[in-house]
Amino acid sequence: MNMGEGLALSRTVLVVEDEAVNQQMLGKILGEKYICEYANNGKEAIRMLMEDSRRYSLILLDLFMPEMDGFEVLEVIKEDSALKKIPVIVLTSEKDAEVKSLQLGAVDFIPKPYDLPEVILARVRRTIELSEDRDIISATQSDPLTGLFTREFFMEYALLHDKSYPYVGMDAIVLNINRFHLVNEMHGREFGDKVLQRVANKLRSITRRQHGVACRTDSDTFLVYVPHAVEPEKILDEVIGGVSDILDNPRVRFRMGVYANVNRMLDMNRRFDCALLACNSIRSDYTRQIAFYDEEMHDKETYAERLIGDVERALANHEFIVYYQPKFNIKGEEDVLSSAEALIRWNHPELGMVRPDVFIPLFEENGLVQDLDRFVWREAAAQIRKWRDKYHITIPVSVNVSRIDMLEPNFVEEVSRIVSDNDIRPEDYLLEVTESAYTESADQIIAIVTELRNRGFKVEMDDFGSGYSSLNMLSALPIDVLKLDMGFIRNIHTSPKDFGMVELMMDIAKFLSVPVVAEGVENKEQFDLLKKAGIDVIQGFYFSKPLPPQEFEKFIEEKAVKEQ
Repeated sequence: MNMGEGLALSRTVLVVEDEAVNQQMLGKILGEKYICEYANNGKEAIRMLMEDSRRYSLILLDLFMPEMDGFEVLEVIKEDSALKKIPVIVLTSEKDAEVKSLQLGAVDFIPKPYDLPEVILARVRRTIELSEDRDIISATQSDPLTGLFTREFFMEYALLHDKSYPYVGMDAIVLNINRFHLVNEMHGREFGDKVLQRVANKLRSITRRQHGVACRTDSDTFLVYVPHAVEPEKILDEVIGGVSDILDNPRVRFRMGVYANVNRMLDMNRRFDCALLACNSIRSDYTRQIAFYDEEMHDKETYAERLIGDVERALANHEFIVYYQPKFNIKGEEDVLSSAEALIRWNHPELGMVRPDVFIPLFEENGLVQDLDRFVWREAAAQIRKWRDKYHITIPVSVNVSRIDMLEPNFVEEVSRIVSDNDIRPEDYLLEVTESAYTESADQIIAIVTELRNRGFKVEMDDFGSGYSSLNMLSALPIDVLKLDMGFIRNIHTSPKDFGMVELMMDIAKFLSVPVVAEGVENKEQFDLLKKAGIDVIQGFYFSKPLPPQEFEKFIEEKAVKEQ
């Protein structure tokens, strides 16, 4: 890295020299390439430096001057954070002064008399270049807010530490301030920055004392690499103690993930990925502040990576199967099959049936779930057509649609095309949208739902009652069906309060003039209470678990026989 050549930059050298002849000689040697300014003694030099230290690229300092000598100038510069960034070359004919000058911060010497102009120019040029290169490296290696290393330099220093201490066991630690956005929202960005600086100062003190290294990454997350003998609990206690006097919000907490005694065969980034996995495992667990990466977590991570890596092949090989859970209308004397919900299952050739509550959240986190959604959409539409052709009746099927799906530019056209390609009616292809989807990008989502309904689709609000919608917002939402969150159904036969909540939501549905579906119904007690409350449609194990198409057909055949 050489910033000294090829750039049209003017650099100013401060010549601190009490003899006019020497000033003139140095000015003549340096004048063609540098701007020279002069101080006749140390006091004058300090005054000029204090006025604007950023102006100077180099100080040429004579040691023996009246009023304030060069050694005293070096003492002042050494104690000033701004001045000590300016390199100093000492001008002296005294060999004995060199060691003391170096101890005080000088970087080089130019001997008197000045009889080798080329050597002087070369030393000046090289010193300025090294200083500028150092400043550039410093600017890129340090986080400007906290002064800790940036992630890139942190990783390099951690590797250097391994090389220097090959037999010292090390811990990779990720420290996160959970819900840190609340600090900025409640107290302002300046206060939030103060908290981060306090944390950084504590980590800097700890790592210096324990021969480790730290950095800040991702605004509210810190990485720490320390010898295994250092107890993570003590690090966390010390950090919390450093901010306890200003940060007293119980909703904001520190959480730490530790990969203890790291495997040095792993890439450095991979070591901290393990620590991050441990840290994230307690994101919603307010009973713990520290989690350790262990064998169980490793197995779970390996399993997850296997699933992610197998998705593309699984789609191509038809390993995913769409199951259908029946929905029954219970308003009349007899329960009647009214529709079904399409639910995906994965029959992995080596791992067996993979539970959807394992692979769906995993794919959501990794941006893979949209491919699965589209697979289900196509399969469900084709199945509606197959059953119509086979039984001469139409069984409406609902498919799940996420907010991300809906925000795709061609979403409405895509589902319309799926319906058209299978020659089925839009009203028989039900779209389930979670309640939470309406709260983010609300205006855009409402506009899309309105367009879908204009094209004949029916839209069900899934997970209704899970806590996102305001009553004011509900009255404006374009929906055709409310589907109660199963969490409300689970305890209605043992908890009068839960049943009271269901009755309250039924009143809301009546006000909106929309039918209600209750999912997750498992037993007769729940069924009877929901029928009494006026629920329109029930879905759950009370009638049937989700079934592959062939097994689901027994419900169609029973219905078909009754209608004949």
